[in-house]
Parts: sequence; structure tokens; C-alpha cells
Amino acid sequence: MIGTGTDMKHEKSCGALIFNGAGRILLIHQQKGHWGFPKGHTESGETEEMTARREIKEEVGLDVDIDTGFREVTRYSPCPGVMKDVVYFVAHVKDGETPKVKIQPEEVVGYEWATPQGARNALTFRGDRELVEKALEYLRR
Repeated sequence: MIGTGTDMKHEKSCGALIFNGAGRILLIHQQKGHWGFPKGHTESGETEEMTARREIKEEVGLDVDIDTGFREVTRYSPCPGVMKDVVYFVAHVKDGETPKVKIQPEEVVGYEWATPQGARNALTFRGDRELVEKALEYLRR
């Protein structure tokens, strides 16, 4: 656990950068106002991959193939006394270029299939923009 004392709370979420058949990346506009990727908290007994798959299905209604060969962790403090790790994978939609996205209105207010450059411009957080670069580099290999 990271922190200055035993009262530091640790959270963990998992999600993915989802690519469609045209090489576009799914961005979601979250209720909290920022643009990012589908992700959510782990539940008891779940693997990271299971969490990512469940959260993607819940937030955007997609079935995806998760590539666990790409695994990046971002760490930040969402509020005082809390450290959060978010594990991201690369995922590919099973429906090709035009999958049917069904957003979860309690969490997501909108979405966009963005080009890599469009994603870089739209994403709220620098760490998410860096994730796009790492995912693209991974996919080029």
C-alpha cells in the first residue's frame, strides 16, 4: 500500500482502450465531465480481465476481445487519503467497424469513435494521451 500512514485507502479499477475495425478508439464522455476510456472498480473474485470485460459491457454495451499482452497501470490520487491504480488493456470489438454502442446513462453521457489524433486532442488527462501512444506502439509491433 502506498501512503504516509495505515489510513491510506487503495482502489483498483480495470478497463481498456477499445479499437474498432477501422482503427478508431472508443472515447467516453463520463458523467464527471471528462473524456476517457471505459473502466471500473474490481469486484471480489474477479481477475483484471474479467473486470475490464464486465465494465465495458456495463458502460458501453460491447463484447470485446481483450489483449492481455498490453497491460499498463496508471496510479493517481483521486482525493486525499486515496490511491488508485487503473489497469488498462487493449481490446478489439467483435462487431467490426460499426459496433452498436449502448451507453449506461448513470455513468456515461456520450461517446465517440476517434482517430488516434482525435483521441489525443479530446482526452482530458495527459496520462490517457500517453496510454494512446503506448497502445499504438504496441499494436504496430
